[in-house]
Amino acid sequence: MIAAIFSFLVMLNPFALFLYLKPVMNDLSDADFRSVFLKASTISFFIFLVFLLFGDLVFENVFRINFESFRIFGGIVLFSLAYMFIVQGKKAFIQIKGDLHDLASEIALPFMVGAGTISLTILMSEQLVLWQGVLSLAIIMLVNFLFIMGLKQIRRNMRSKKVQTAFDKNMELLLRINGFFVGAIGIDMVVTGIKHLLTAAAQQ
Repeated sequence: MIAAIFSFLVMLNPFALFLYLKPVMNDLSDADFRSVFLKASTISFFIFLVFLLFGDLVFENVFRINFESFRIFGGIVLFSLAYMFIVQGKKAFIQIKGDLHDLASEIALPFMVGAGTISLTILMSEQLVLWQGVLSLAIIMLVNFLFIMGLKQIRRNMRSKKVQTAFDKNMELLLRINGFFVGAIGIDMVVTGIKHLLTAAAQQ
């Protein structure tokens, strides 16, 4: 259970999520941001819960697609996002567009609920009993929420404008560097999906 929580947090990457959410933090009050991020976390939790409860059935019986096809497509999406972060930097960040309820959904998908986290949720449904899976998801969402809010508070406590400017510049640099790791994860998902499809075809 601990290993599953740790793996999920690595894939969710709350540090990178903090970088993605920086423009939203700047444009919203503390109360509004906390409310929006809490809603995004709640949306993400219930989406993960659906995949935890139904696992592969969602793909095979509802959507009637092979899970490996989803893995490959998700890898392509991750690679595309990583390319934007590397090339565009802060221009690829989330921007506020209209209602705060819509913003919560934009944060949840695809920045929190993505192909990688959905895949791990399905693996959790196979490795853990139901109550352990639900508890793990709750802990993951809580840790992620506290981490983001903690980093936000740390930045806010920086009194010097020069320190904040240096902090922001380093954040954008780290975002671009993180893009390489996200892109590598995306490529790995594509390669893994293709390998599994070829293995299944060979066995038939």
